[in-house]
Amino acid sequence: MEATVSALLNQQINKEFYSAYLYLDIANFYASKGLDGFANWYQVQAKEEQDHAMLFYQYLHNNGQPVILEAVGKPDGAFASLEAPLAAALEHERYVTALINAIYTAAQAAQDYRTVQFLDWFVKEQGEEEKNAADLITKMELFGSDAKGLYMLNSELAARVYTAPSLVL
Repeated sequence: MEATVSALLNQQINKEFYSAYLYLDIANFYASKGLDGFANWYQVQAKEEQDHAMLFYQYLHNNGQPVILEAVGKPDGAFASLEAPLAAALEHERYVTALINAIYTAAQAAQDYRTVQFLDWFVKEQGEEEKNAADLITKMELFGSDAKGLYMLNSELAARVYTAPSLVL
């Protein structure tokens, strides 16, 4: 594996763990507002991001590459409204998509087709992540200003359960 691709994969481990921290921070925010459904949704999201980090970790190990763990940054956690974390999550997912695309481009340039194939799952996953984040914004815009609507949305989000990704390394 080319050094550039290995380095980008290592950096992605850190970015995925940061994503988990960010989503736990968002869950904390919603929990503090009494919106346990929103908190649950982002706790599940944090678990997914941890799994994504571990997929990169295991992929590097499976391919004889060193894994270098760096410090994980602290999210700022300054949200001014119930909508603000939703917008931050969508922006963050778009950022992660750009990171995955950059690794994909580097792997293609290096003719590292095994890594390209590995990343195909993440490309699809990021499409789903961005859609989910955008859908939450749309639902909040439609129902969030109505107390009963917000209650129903919170109840819907409380029903989300965690399912581990099924990616063969």
